Amino acid sequence: MKKLFLGLMFLACTFGAKAQALNEVKINVLNTLVLASVELGYEHFIDHNQSIGANFNINDRFSYHAEKNSKNQKFKTNSLMVNYNYYFGGKTGANGSGYVVTPFLKYRFGNFEEDKWNEIDAVDQTVKVDMDSFIFGVGVGYKWALGDSFTINPFANIARNFSSEVNDRFSAIEFNAGINIGYRF
Repeated sequence: MKKLFLGLMFLACTFGAKAQALNEVKINVLNTLVLASVELGYEHFIDHNQSIGANFNINDRFSYHAEKNSKNQKFKTNSLMVNYNYYFGGKTGANGSGYVVTPFLKYRFGNFEEDKWNEIDAVDQTVKVDMDSFIFGVGVGYKWALGDSFTINPFANIARNFSSEVNDRFSAIEFNAGINIGYRF
């Protein structure tokens, strides 16, 4: 038991020495302002130019779908996204800065509701589209690391939606853009 405890302590110290790893939390301020969608992210650097991350999107909208009559249309969707980020061309010695390429897998869940007038029955009907779907895509952008703590990352994504029900109502290809503001620790 004592050897097991000492072995675990050794591993903890070894990983602790390497645990000077860089982490970043971020928010997409552009989508928050334009779409009232909150996109929160976390990034963990596995090397000076590579990281893995996860995002949680509250009120995730389908691309920049224009709601002509927003009183009759509502997105009630959220999503989870996992990604891999590869940085290149940044300042020498700066972790996770420069151009970034980001392949990602996203799962959106929830529904889209639209109130439509039914001519035959002369009543309003609510039409729902189940937005549950897997989405695969890639993003590109540039990240500035300001000192050791703050980052600014404008980006653009293109993705493919794999739900036939969603693709019947919306395009199968989604575009998205944003500006992430991040804090590193």
